Amino acid sequence: GQKRLTEEQKHLTERVQSLTEGQKHLTETVQHLTERVQSLTEGQKRLTDTVGGLKGRVLEITYREKIYGYFGHLVRRLKVVDLRRIEEVLDRTLTPSEFREVLRLDLLASGKLRQLAEAPEIWLAVEISAVVDVTDVERALHRASLLRRAGYRAVPVAAGEIATRGAENAALDKNVVLILDGQEKFWEQALEAWFQV
Repeated sequence: GQKRLTEEQKHLTERVQSLTEGQKHLTETVQHLTERVQSLTEGQKRLTDTVGGLKGRVLEITYREKIYGYFGHLVRRLKVVDLRRIEEVLDRTLTPSEFREVLRLDLLASGKLRQLAEAPEIWLAVEISAVVDVTDVERALHRASLLRRAGYRAVPVAAGEIATRGAENAALDKNVVLILDGQEKFWEQALEAWFQV
């Protein structure tokens, strides 16, 4: 009986050892799978960021090429402004870091308010993103304020396909025009805030 008990204990020990090795192998496999999933997740995030960046670039090109389609009902004699045209004024009135900030604008356009033919030229300082967020609104506001300091009647605009709720609230609070999928929001409020019209 003792011999049989010893053999069973030996067999049980071997079985526990086998199960322990199986558990170790399973743990290693799960660890490997976890690393693969993490790698795939990081790859998916990079891909999403790349696609988002490309979408933003395409939108910038689209806004530049179809400026009248987006703003022609609000501004007449609308033209895209090459920043080189106002470079000297910006260089004289802004610090080097502020000058660089204005150069980062996605789009600058100028024209006359459609409803007020006698009004002076206005400038649209446009930040473009597929999904407009609070940062886009703040950038448009900051860059437009730098242009106003340089003497240009600049209106901040954040444009894209959709906006986060935070971006919409910030645009309304800070008098920034939103252009979402071609439809403008807060235009009248922005004009009232920035100009006597």
